[in-house]
This record gives sequence, structure tokens and C-alpha cells, in this order.
Amino acid sequence: MQNWREWRKYQRSALITRRESVSEQEHRCWSAAITHSLEQGFPSLQTSVVGFCWPHRGEYDPRPAMDYFQARGATLALPEIVNKHQALRFLNWWREAPMKMGAYDIPVPDNTDLVTVDAVVTPMIGFDQLGFRLGYGGGYFDRTLIAIDPRPLAIGVAFEILRLHSVHPQLHDIPMDFIVTEVGIYRVTLNGLILISNKECAAKNISR
Repeated sequence: MQNWREWRKYQRSALITRRESVSEQEHRCWSAAITHSLEQGFPSLQTSVVGFCWPHRGEYDPRPAMDYFQARGATLALPEIVNKHQALRFLNWWREAPMKMGAYDIPVPDNTDLVTVDAVVTPMIGFDQLGFRLGYGGGYFDRTLIAIDPRPLAIGVAFEILRLHSVHPQLHDIPMDFIVTEVGIYRVTLNGLILISNKECAAKNISR
């Protein structure tokens, strides 16, 4: 696709509008289902350093999952944009952590310790049949996955209404390892998304 940038710009706007039109009851129900799958399908996050993202513009609200994993031993972090050409950096977060307003008016920890994440649970404006994510267009997440060694586990979270046939991935795009929606957990394979049970995902120890 030659005009993939314009196509993505249009899709972002349309999908955000679709996401923000979800009723409060639907959002609460779908978010609870995603949280349940994260809790039951990824037990190894309980002993990991896990990056989450503060909910923005109708995204899945990860805060119940954050509380769950932190209570069981996980170290949590939120991302901060340093500048538009660099990878995100992750700052330690806990319930009483000092916060400030960051880029895009999204809260970030205020001068807490920098951490290196083992896994990232990241929201998606949209996603496709091959596990590629449509984000906000800054390229921060892809740069971050490349910059961290070893590469963190990438778990995308979104509602099923945001699924696309293809996001027309480019060379710089990196697919998720897993995608979690209100339907359940999808393992990303070269042949597409495969729906697996929470038990099956947990038994695989979220191996890639």
C-alpha cells in the first residue's frame, strides 16, 4: 500500500471514535474479561517487571490487573516519552507513587526509579489478523521493543471491535507475542492469531 500513512491516520480516527462510543457497561464488562485472562493466563508476570500503560481515551483499564500482579510480587512500571526519536523509558509505579502529567496529557510517575521491563501490556488502537498493532503513530513502542535486550514479552490488549483484517505492516512494525481481548487470549503465529485457553497459555509459561 503506497498511502499507508494516510490510511492509518484515517483508521486511527475511526477506531478511536468507535472505542469511545462503547457504553460504560460494555467497557466495564469487556475490561473485566481482559483482566481475568491476564491474571489466569500469565502467572509468570507475578514475578516479573511489567510495563503497563495508563488508560487513555476509552482504552482498556489495566489498573485492576496492575493491583493484582503487584499484590503477588510483580514490579510495575509506566512508560514515559523522552523525545520523539528515542525509545520509551519505564519508571517504577505503585499505587501511592508520585505522578505528573506527561505527553498527550497521560499521567506518568514523577521521578521514580528507572526499571528494565520483562514484559509489556500495551493498549492497541487496532490490531490485525497477524498480530500487528495499530498505535498512535509515533513509533515509540516498536523502538522500545528493539532497544530492550532481551526483548520483553509483548502482550497487546484491545476490544474485538477494533480488529482489522490488516494494518498493512511495514518493516519497522513488530507483531505482538499475544493479544488479549474480551474473547480471550490469542497466540500470535506466522499463520495468524490462534485462540488459546487461559489454562493452555499459563501451561506454556508464556513462552515465545
